[in-house]
Amino acid sequence: MGGHERVAALAAGLAGERVDHRFKGLPPDADGLTVGELAAQRRGLFDGGFTTPVLVLSETALGHNLDLLERYAREHGLSFAPHGKTSMAPQLFARQLERGAWGITVAVPHQARVCREFGVSRIFLANEVVDPAALRWIGGQLDADPGLTFVTYVDSVRGVELMDAALRKAGTRRALDVVVELAAGEGARTGARTEADCTAVAEAVAAAPSLRLVGVAGYEGEVPDADPGRVAAWLRRLVALAAELDAAGRFGSAEEIVVSAGGSAWFDVVAEVLAGVPALSRPVRKLLRSGAYVTHDDDHYRRITPFNRVPEEGSLEPAFRLWAQVVSRPSPTQAFLNAGKRDAAYDLGLPSVQAVRGGDAAGLTVTALSDQHTWLSVPPDHPLAVGDWVALGLSHPCTTFDKWPLIPVTAPDATVTDYIRTFF
Repeated sequence: MGGHERVAALAAGLAGERVDHRFKGLPPDADGLTVGELAAQRRGLFDGGFTTPVLVLSETALGHNLDLLERYAREHGLSFAPHGKTSMAPQLFARQLERGAWGITVAVPHQARVCREFGVSRIFLANEVVDPAALRWIGGQLDADPGLTFVTYVDSVRGVELMDAALRKAGTRRALDVVVELAAGEGARTGARTEADCTAVAEAVAAAPSLRLVGVAGYEGEVPDADPGRVAAWLRRLVALAAELDAAGRFGSAEEIVVSAGGSAWFDVVAEVLAGVPALSRPVRKLLRSGAYVTHDDDHYRRITPFNRVPEEGSLEPAFRLWAQVVSRPSPTQAFLNAGKRDAAYDLGLPSVQAVRGGDAAGLTVTALSDQHTWLSVPPDHPLAVGDWVALGLSHPCTTFDKWPLIPVTAPDATVTDYIRTFF
């Protein structure tokens, strides 16, 4: 069984999970059914017993977004390891891998454990790992599965020493592949700040028997005062670093050299600069790691997506809608919905009113969120009434997925056709 087929088969097993109180928004009368049995009933979102608030995922928009990034990566000669921390949904990992993704990116060891539980055989951990317990687990996975590819960041000599000590103490037989992380600039997030620092880290890796240097990486989204010129300049530094380390023989026994970057804001610049990677001593894997594209959004990523700069390449579609009900209209200019911070992302902008079922959404504005309420400003003469269903558009997929352990998937006619399980 191939890589994506194994992941799909294991993810399909989630259909056997029982529906119960853990999964908010689902019909109370579905308790005891399996997820697969409930999906087979193809209930209507509005008349099938679902309770509000309920987050839904558009099958049409989801499929469009998955197809678009698959095509984009292929046409630009990029390998793709979509960032799994966005959704933490093995069913979506399977669909990404089916569309040609090289592997799945994660940010912390727990997320890698979820990937392994569902059969992902190539994992790119875009962060430093110095926890001995996590390293013992990674080493055990490498030794148990010769087909596993596992790559993680290093950005300090001290980190290399800690990793090597933990892996050797654990008796790990296979070397762990690492990439040197180049920081996006002073004051940015993790990463070695200078090329000299990167060289020192690479030398430390060479002296660590449990590690193998296979490339360089970073996150251009942290470039200070980012614009296309500054992002491109940093990416050229990353490419030059790969060439310098290669010329110095630092990639040792690596079969290929990984050069990796790419969030969801600048992948057009990543594609442009990585297209100019020079010939090196062995094949180069240009690895893109965008994650938020899978559902896109109605605010933050809608404003910063690279497709705004390259509209001829396509456009992403917001796939989430959070349906809530008006539970109070205490004054002509104010109303409250029964969804709040426990249900909607709010770290990169408030939700926005997208529709009122059977009514008019004009003039309705979200002004604040409480834990369990959305505050709406309402024109005095607006017919919005208690009991109305209101669809909210959301900002930032990464902090939306993590609030919903089981997400209904809807067809255009609002029939619920499937459910996506998340693991946070």
